Amino acid sequence: MRSGRQDGRAEQGPAGAGHETVLAWLQALPGPVAVVYEAGPTGYGLARFLTGRGIRCVVAAPSKMHRPSGDRVKTDARDALLLARLLRLGEVTAVTVPSLAQEAARDLVRVREDVRADLMRARHRTSKLLLRQGILWSGGTAWTGAHEQWLGQQRFELPGLQAAYDTTLETVLLATSRRARLDQAIIEMAHEPQWWPTVSRLQCLRGVSTLTAFGLAVEVGDWSRFSGSTIGAYLGLVPPRARAARAAIRARSPRPATPTPAGCWSRPPGTTDGPIGRPRPCATGGTWPRPPPEPAGMPATSA
Repeated sequence: MRSGRQDGRAEQGPAGAGHETVLAWLQALPGPVAVVYEAGPTGYGLARFLTGRGIRCVVAAPSKMHRPSGDRVKTDARDALLLARLLRLGEVTAVTVPSLAQEAARDLVRVREDVRADLMRARHRTSKLLLRQGILWSGGTAWTGAHEQWLGQQRFELPGLQAAYDTTLETVLLATSRRARLDQAIIEMAHEPQWWPTVSRLQCLRGVSTLTAFGLAVEVGDWSRFSGSTIGAYLGLVPPRARAARAAIRARSPRPATPTPAGCWSRPPGTTDGPIGRPRPCATGGTWPRPPPEPAGMPATSA
């Protein structure tokens, strides 16, 4: 850990120590003292701990770090020194530190996304195991009640193959049960007063369910830090232009700041096939879907 002094020199302190040890080291330094570290797997515990004791602590956004183009060596000591210098210059882009309730809601949404990915992989393994044995499902849509009943009736003569199939099928059933429990927990939390005003408004958008709205609400957090022109890029909904040689071809959507917002936005407005149907009441007033706008008139031209 590094600390920048008023005379421009850097001091080295304890690395990987507990919060109390870091606090004691900071209090021994000549003030004023400010702390900065990159957002990552360490979370926001240190930022909350130091802020609660009157020490300024900034959590830097790694994607906004100003790093020299020729600097190819990346170590913890060099990163700490760079962060201290950037903080002294006021060139650190800080991330919003969520509250404990917001972070707990994010953990719930993200573990649900992990379970969804686990379920998808388990389903693929089960279907491909049957495909290698020449067994195909032809009774309609897969992974329905009828399909799961058919899966449970499959038997093999070889004990090893039967044990492998039973294990993969059990994994699918367990992941499905975990996902259902998490869905119920998310729905219950979404109706809490802290989240429901935002969730109900987001559900006015076409194709946004309670799970999607809650995922967006907890990941975005403070909506005032975005505008209409910046929220799309954060959610991964704005594709960039290709390079000059392929300016007419649009590239794939960029990787969002966090994977969950773009993942939970599974059906953006305007991408749903089929008829729109009859309007239904919206939680914030009016109806959904919104009526189509009237065609604009011809622009005036000068003689």
